Amino acid sequence: TGVLLFSLGFEFAAAPLVLATVGFTTAGITAGSTAAAMMSSAAVANGGGIAVGSLVAMLQSAGGLFSAASAGGIIGGVAGWLAGLCRP
Repeated sequence: TGVLLFSLGFEFAAAPLVLATVGFTTAGITAGSTAAAMMSSAAVANGGGIAVGSLVAMLQSAGGLFSAASAGGIIGGVAGWLAGLCRP
């Protein structure tokens, strides 16, 4: 159970870092990034706009919720919790 919880905690903590890396940031979509290419393709396919509820819209919302600092806090919290589990 501890391994599963660690895995889920790590994935949750890593998500903001992955989103920021591909260009979905709290400041918006980064120019020239993978996110920008996705946004461009989605806009062309949708006649110039991004559809509400589309993958690009959902990823941007998720990227806007988190920052690298909050991800660091989450990782630190998970590490502290795991350290508590490992104590005899």
